[in-house]
Amino acid sequence: MLTQHGVKVAPSTYYDARGRGPSSQTVSDERWKPIILAAWQAHRKLLGARKLWLRLRRDGHGIARCTVERLMRELGIAGVLRGKRKRPVDTDPRETHPADLVDRHFARFRTNQLWVADFT
Repeated sequence: MLTQHGVKVAPSTYYDARGRGPSSQTVSDERWKPIILAAWQAHRKLLGARKLWLRLRRDGHGIARCTVERLMRELGIAGVLRGKRKRPVDTDPRETHPADLVDRHFARFRTNQLWVADFT
């Protein structure tokens, strides 16, 4: 397929990749996923990546924090977010807009009759 589009790939590269087993990272990830999921569920699904990583280290598992973060993303689990959600300032439906005193008519008939400013 790639050679049809002008990409030079040796056939031996394809056959070598086809016969190769899973990478060491994939094997390691499959070993860590049940451990991470069990620890997260044991702590009532509250811990985020950092605290879960600290808990695993305390339990004697030698795992990197970035690995815990990546595997938690892959598993679709996350810690609890505390506090109120912040809404953007400009989404308040009750907010009134200033009146259009110019009525979208920007022509002037004498000097200093109309002053317009734009803060965007």
